[in-house]
Amino acid sequence: MSSNLTEEELAALMPSELCQYQTPIPTQIVSSDEFYPDPQNERQREVEARLLAMADDLGGKQGLDRRRFFQTAAGMAASFVAMNEVYGPLFDVTKAEAATPAMAQERAAALKDQFIMDMHTHFLRDDTRIMTFVNMRAAVGKAGWNKQLSDHEQTIEDLKFNNYKKEMFLDSDTKISLISSAPSDIEQDWFLTNEQMADARRKINDEAGSRRVFSHMIFTPGQPGWLDKLDAGLALKPESCKGYTVGDNTHKEISRYPWRMDDENVAYKGYEKMVKAGIKNVCVHKGLFPPGIEKQYPNLRGFADVADVGQAAKDWPQLNFIVYHSAYRHVGGDPKQALAEFDRTGRISWTSDLADIPAQYGVSNVYGDVGQLFATTLVAEPNVCAALMGTLIKGLGVDHVCWGTDALWTGAPQWQIEGLRRLEIPEAMQKKFGYAPLGAADGPVKTAIFGDNNARLYNIQPKRAMLDLKGDRFALMKAEYEKAGPEPSNIRYGYVVPNKPMDHSVFV
Repeated sequence: MSSNLTEEELAALMPSELCQYQTPIPTQIVSSDEFYPDPQNERQREVEARLLAMADDLGGKQGLDRRRFFQTAAGMAASFVAMNEVYGPLFDVTKAEAATPAMAQERAAALKDQFIMDMHTHFLRDDTRIMTFVNMRAAVGKAGWNKQLSDHEQTIEDLKFNNYKKEMFLDSDTKISLISSAPSDIEQDWFLTNEQMADARRKINDEAGSRRVFSHMIFTPGQPGWLDKLDAGLALKPESCKGYTVGDNTHKEISRYPWRMDDENVAYKGYEKMVKAGIKNVCVHKGLFPPGIEKQYPNLRGFADVADVGQAAKDWPQLNFIVYHSAYRHVGGDPKQALAEFDRTGRISWTSDLADIPAQYGVSNVYGDVGQLFATTLVAEPNVCAALMGTLIKGLGVDHVCWGTDALWTGAPQWQIEGLRRLEIPEAMQKKFGYAPLGAADGPVKTAIFGDNNARLYNIQPKRAMLDLKGDRFALMKAEYEKAGPEPSNIRYGYVVPNKPMDHSVFV
């Protein structure tokens, strides 16, 4: 198995599937094996306690146990009530919504047809050596916590490809997604090959009877034969290309081919081929490189930030450069560091640098994807989440901030969708930093971020796309699923720091 965590670090963690409470939103940091998660902090513990108390009180009045209450729209609303009680009034929610299932369901139904394009999603290949996720699911099945998992042996196919379809298109309001991957200098450790991404795109779209899924092709500047591999990948007709400037992100310790976006002798040769092939969108993984990671891999530090973005954007106006995770540095680090930095300076490492690029370089082809930035800060430090959204919108423009969830690593993306729908930048922060309000769930700002910006980048007409999708097989499946009473798992795939010895006799 490949991992950025040592055996000792992994031994100190537990699979997030084994968390005692599968709440609608996570109440502690869940990591992939890319970074060591922070333990549950005091305020997250308080959110969890308040949420459990509400589930017992409000769920009990509705005749629901905790698990079932957490699967309802009222349970989702209760999560944001608990967050407001702990972090301040950041989310648009009322206790009446948590206490009244009909009110919560009415709101959810009114928003379910919102156009959402999630252009940053993952699952793993069948022959992956990264078996952690299967082992986790098997453990859950053996414990008898989820009967569906105990009925048959777990396989990557069950876990990833089929689970991807369920969690993206049945358990969330996502309408269109893009399948991504991550490269490695060890070919077997790519999450998915370019061919596998293209094949998954074909399978899902054939099954749906519409264009539900797009795909990346991964390019690896500097690797032996990379230009020939780029030609082969472009022949698969991907909707966009993606690269990791740190090179091998899965095995940072052996990464031999990091690269810069503004390298005329290397990266520019790739851009030239992309332009000739009709590609317009180049997605680049940046950030997720806190001080702890920098200490481990100081040689990669100069490739992880955004110092190389502006010149590349200026030299290649034909391309759009979409910076994944908006280069947020502190994922895997303590979110309090980001909050302290923002309180002190009004800036947040690397994301503020990204937001400065349009003004500094006079370019309009740089975009910020929210990725792990949103997933992590929403639950760890929502005031940082609000500051990051304000920073990106002010610097890049509301039409240059793009929705991406990095699911399925963080489970079905509905909790993130609900997070943005309800999030507002506190008034004091708006006044101090000149941030515009985010507004209503279906207002112009959130509509742009959820779907319109990605639609424009990928040449999609939202109204026409919604007409096509409304009658496809996935829409029919979702209608049946909801009629029967949806059962979102609320499971996230990854690792957490255990709070106390696990009680295997109880699952709620």
